[in-house]
Amino acid sequence: MKIDSFCSEDTYQLGITMGKQAKKGDIYCLDGDLGVGKTVFTQGFAKGLGIEEPVSSPTFTILQEYEGSHLPLYHFDVYRIADVLEMEEVGYDDYFYGDGVCLIEWAERIKEILPMNYKTITIKKDLEKGFDYREITISNAPL
Repeated sequence: MKIDSFCSEDTYQLGITMGKQAKKGDIYCLDGDLGVGKTVFTQGFAKGLGIEEPVSSPTFTILQEYEGSHLPLYHFDVYRIADVLEMEEVGYDDYFYGDGVCLIEWAERIKEILPMNYKTITIKKDLEKGFDYREITISNAPL
């Protein structure tokens, strides 16, 4: 499915909608270059899960946990992962197969440990359609 986002508010609202529809055990892999709106999407997704606290990218901590009124959110940023074994140190399987929802940025770096069922959300800029335009594609695995 492809969705046109003409501003950051569109991306945020899509996140809210998807967060409201999320179920325990869902895994979403966020794909896109730096600055395309992955964090904006995640902030909306968190809002849809009933999370009121500020949400930021966990670039330097690998994982941020948020407790929502519907489900917990496990937000991974694995950009700095050098080896998949580092994910074992984080205890990734407790999160992937836990009671919440996972959003994973830069998931292609850990594709060998991803479960069979996940969704990929790809966000791309298209400057021909405007500076704020984003094409958002939602698909089933694989990356």
